[in-house]
Amino acid sequence: MDEARISLRIELRADTLLGPGKVALLEGIRETGSISAASRRMGMSYKRAWYLIETLNAAFREPLVEKSKGGKAGGGARLTATGDAVLDGYRRTEASAAKAAASEVERLSTLLKPRED
Repeated sequence: MDEARISLRIELRADTLLGPGKVALLEGIRETGSISAASRRMGMSYKRAWYLIETLNAAFREPLVEKSKGGKAGGGARLTATGDAVLDGYRRTEASAAKAAASEVERLSTLLKPRED
């Protein structure tokens, strides 16, 4: 049976949203230590990933992602303490919203037409 689910998008300001795509990118950077690896994993261009990171960095008082240049140890990227706090806060908010809306989402799911795969 198909099921409805909650998808959270937070309007940080009029021109900036924080939603599943940006959160997945931040998680990818946290897990891989690389913007290019995180973007490849999502099927996204590096240019697009860097644009999204710049957008997020500009929206917060402190950057969420720091990039380091290559060299002997190679380049990379990492989430800052603020980036970790934003990512963890988003996931907590998402879980709270899903829990609060669970009965209504379940009710909507029962009204869905089955998929014709």
